[in-house]
Amino acid sequence: MLTFTRTLVATVFCLLVTTPLAVPEDGDVEGVQEHPLITRYPGQVITWQEIENYRAFKVPVGPVTGYRQIGEWIETQGLVTRTLYTYRGTDRTVSEIYQNYLEGLEAEGFEILATRYTPDRNGGDIASRSWTGVYQINNPWSKSGEIGTQASGTSGSGGAAAIVATKDRATGRVYVVVSTEQHNTDYVGTLVDIVEEAAAETGLIAVDAEAIGKGIREEGRVVLDGILFDYDKATIQPESASALQAAAEFIAANPEMRFYVVGHTDAKGELVYNRNLSQARAQAVADTLVEDYGVDRDRIEGHGVGPLVPVFTNSSEEGRARNRRVELVER
Repeated sequence: MLTFTRTLVATVFCLLVTTPLAVPEDGDVEGVQEHPLITRYPGQVITWQEIENYRAFKVPVGPVTGYRQIGEWIETQGLVTRTLYTYRGTDRTVSEIYQNYLEGLEAEGFEILATRYTPDRNGGDIASRSWTGVYQINNPWSKSGEIGTQASGTSGSGGAAAIVATKDRATGRVYVVVSTEQHNTDYVGTLVDIVEEAAAETGLIAVDAEAIGKGIREEGRVVLDGILFDYDKATIQPESASALQAAAEFIAANPEMRFYVVGHTDAKGELVYNRNLSQARAQAVADTLVEDYGVDRDRIEGHGVGPLVPVFTNSSEEGRARNRRVELVER
């Protein structure tokens, strides 16, 4: 079973669609606000919303496998924003609204974990009536109102659809679950659930040998979280010992492999200075692994690339913090 547990906090995100859409004349219900992560389908209004600063949440990524059971969940917790959008009219279909949300998420670089449109809502697959019921039972809402309609639609002829998506950002990972259903001939309800997480503070959690192996096998590289340096220097701080030990254990367990240690910086300051700093830090890590942990020098080289390979934007402190890193890369 696919299950992950993470610690989360609130973060700020960009719009899926940069051009704002006009709210229909009848307007949203009082006291709600559009989440900045996602923009509504034209013509929708917000008829219910619940925001909880911290709660457990189960993100479904598989079909129903038994009574009130979904086979694969991502278990998480944090800031949860649940918003019900309704579209009243007969000129739009569930499939159109679903496709709009799907294309918007894909355009913003979200990884689609699960998605399906069904015209009849039968069975136990994603977006079926039973799947939606199990999802709602496992993630109950505490605020009453229009959301009750989402669980008691009277017509299945218009079908239903669901999207489960995720994206890693400088401020942390976000999960989005979009559930769209036709409740009657002129009413389409779309529940958008957003769960936000933030990255752990650098250096508080060091990778272990197993995590290093997983990163190398899957991507050929892994960030050595937990390696800390004195400010603006290549001096490794004592708190880095556990991360260095994990790297040495992995290297020793894989004698047929050779590695680069690659230093990265953010984009603040001059390029030449940052490249020299990243080189010095990478070499310091390589030298320490050789001199203090017994790694064969022929198997490891230190290199610095400065700010040339960012993983997030350098326009925010969160992004710059994620860009300052040391990676172990398979040669």
